[in-house]
Amino acid sequence: MVDTTTDRNPTADPAEHNAFFPSPYSLSQYTAPKTNFDGLATDEKYTGDRWKILVIATEERYMLMENGTFFSTGNHPVETLLPLHHMAEAGYGIDVATVGGAPGKFEWWAFPKEDEAIKSAWQATSEAFKAPKRLGDLLSEGLDDYAAIFIPGGHGAMNGIPFSKDVQQVLDFFLETDRLIITLCHGPAVFRAGGLDREKNPFAGYKIVAFPDSLDFGANIEIGYLPGLMPWKLGATLEAEGIEVVNDDMSGATTRDRNVLTGDSPLAANQLGKESVAALLEKFGN
Repeated sequence: MVDTTTDRNPTADPAEHNAFFPSPYSLSQYTAPKTNFDGLATDEKYTGDRWKILVIATEERYMLMENGTFFSTGNHPVETLLPLHHMAEAGYGIDVATVGGAPGKFEWWAFPKEDEAIKSAWQATSEAFKAPKRLGDLLSEGLDDYAAIFIPGGHGAMNGIPFSKDVQQVLDFFLETDRLIITLCHGPAVFRAGGLDREKNPFAGYKIVAFPDSLDFGANIEIGYLPGLMPWKLGATLEAEGIEVVNDDMSGATTRDRNVLTGDSPLAANQLGKESVAALLEKFGN
């Protein structure tokens, strides 16, 4: 039997050559059967039938690391489903899209199996993640009925989303129409798309929190969470675009700058969900 208190070797993913899940030890440190969900922030609900949340999920399972290994990733279930639980329970519809229209991918090794809020959110959205809309099709149809976009975390969010011109167009729309942009952990990689083929990123000057580079390029290697160095640094890349990352650790911090709401890690998912609902009800409550 593997000793989860000591085994820091990434676990092989048999579905792909030279691909790995996080080590048993790292999972013992980073995952739990329940989240910190402590109830909804408010009983107030949106009772209309227009406003929805657009989730941009990753359809990428594997991140190619610098050493040639693959990290078996996707969207983190807590970072995805706990904020969505708050927003859905507040009365907002949920649509899911991916860049290419393929199913959204999840880091199932992080699913909290004893958490009723997460189970409820998955039950409500599973079909949407399995058969999402294609982002380009949504752009053609129009985004008028979306009050917010939500880009969940998980290392998979760093793969295709930050390099998509369709994502850039969606971000432009939400900035220009004064709507909400919500993301956390590695999800802020989406802001890289804002600067594609432009002299200036429209998010330059914004303050955000995100998962710290110091952990991804330090402890996450040492404890076997990652099988190698990532292909690019999240925080350093965003700061080079003029975006200010105001945290340097993982504490569950959240922040709001104008209509951009961010959280630093799975520890922030519950609070970000509450703050997102408050912001939605303030701007799109009727």
